[in-house]
Formats: sequence, C-alpha cells, structure tokens
Amino acid sequence: MPLWHRLIVFGVVLFMTLVVAKLVDRRLARRDLPAAAITRYRVLRRSAITLIIFVGLLSALLVIPQVRAVATGILASGAVIGIVVGFASQRTIGNLIAGLLIAFTQPIQLGDYIEFGDLSGVVEEIGLTYTFVRTPDNDRLVIPNEKMASDTIRNSSIRSRKKLAQVTVQVPLDQDLQALGGLLREVAEDEAAEVAVSALEDKARLTLSVWAPDEPAAARLEDELRLRAHERLRAAGVFA
Repeated sequence: MPLWHRLIVFGVVLFMTLVVAKLVDRRLARRDLPAAAITRYRVLRRSAITLIIFVGLLSALLVIPQVRAVATGILASGAVIGIVVGFASQRTIGNLIAGLLIAFTQPIQLGDYIEFGDLSGVVEEIGLTYTFVRTPDNDRLVIPNEKMASDTIRNSSIRSRKKLAQVTVQVPLDQDLQALGGLLREVAEDEAAEVAVSALEDKARLTLSVWAPDEPAAARLEDELRLRAHERLRAAGVFA
C-alpha cells in the first residue's frame, strides 16, 4: 500500500476516533445525577473518553509501517521500557490512581467546602490528576490528587452542606436579656433562629445562631447579621 494511502487511512481512523469520542461524551453528558454520584460519574466519563482517544490514536499510528516497526521494537524491550517509564511517570500515575480513588470513595465531592492545610475553599472540579478548589477570594487552587488522597482534609460538607452562622453581641448587664433575645430573633428573620446567653461577666454576651445552606452562605449571613443586630439594638436604645 502506498504511503499516501496509509496517511489517508491514518486520517480517517483518527477522525472516526474523535467523532466516536465526541458522541460518547455527549451521550454520557445527558444525565441528571444526584450530587452524591456526579463526582464519580465525571471522573469515569473522562477516563472513558481518554481510553477511546488513546486506542484510536494507537490504531491509527500502527497503519504506518515505520511506526509499527518502532512499536515492535518497543514491545521486544517492553520490560526495560516499562521500568524506565514507570519511574519517570510515577507521580503522574499516582495522581491518576488517586483521582480514581477519590471518585469511588468520595472523601470530597463537587461543591464541598474543605480546609486543606492553611487553605480553604469550595471543590469546583475533580479531574483525573488534579482537583480545583475555589477560595473565598475567588482564586483557584490546583492540587494534585495524590496530595488530596494522602493528606488530612477537613470536609465541612461530607454529612450536610448546612453550616451554622453565629454572631455574638455584648450588651450591658442591666438590660432585659429576654427582650433583647427576641429582638435578635427578629433580626435573623428565621423562626428556627436560636439566641443563647454565652457569658455574664463585665457585660452579657448574646449569641445568635442561624443555619445557612453552606459555608460561604454562612460567612455572608454572619456579616449581614452583625450589621442588622447593631442597627436594631441601637434603635432600641441598648447602645448609647
């Protein structure tokens, strides 16, 4: 077969591989899954697409005699090459395996709020080799999956994404604490809000607790509650 025939076959096989990969990706993307399964599903979806492209590219390259000859030589010395490649790509393979472990064991999921060392943020994407985390200041952390799988992670959302927002205010001891507790509940605009007296020293400390949907929402809610509580208590004459 002339070389130009082989190049045409190579191009056709490569094109068909990309078409099949695209169709499979679209088919797999049309699924409405619960949050608990979407993390595992995305990693498996990427793994399937990568495997299809790899097999198709390898099949296309083997059409060319020169490539086939090189492949035969590689297979003949596969043990040596395997050892060399294994050492060279040890970290990459480790990240890939760690990504699959994270997908199946799910210590973290998409949307979870985690603390990793001195850093914290929301899990935005879990890839085959890296995990992307969005920090509160909207930066992105790119963390190798091997590190995610081996280090200690605090996951505030593993059981429930809800987070308790708490605000503490200090008021004079001569105030009616029960009445002030009622004012703080009004500030919360939530029937489930709770107010507790957390200290009685130089001043009384009242702690307002309200549940928020997740960690970022709890942080925003705490800021709002501080402003509303101060404004409401000042209007009631608590602060001179």
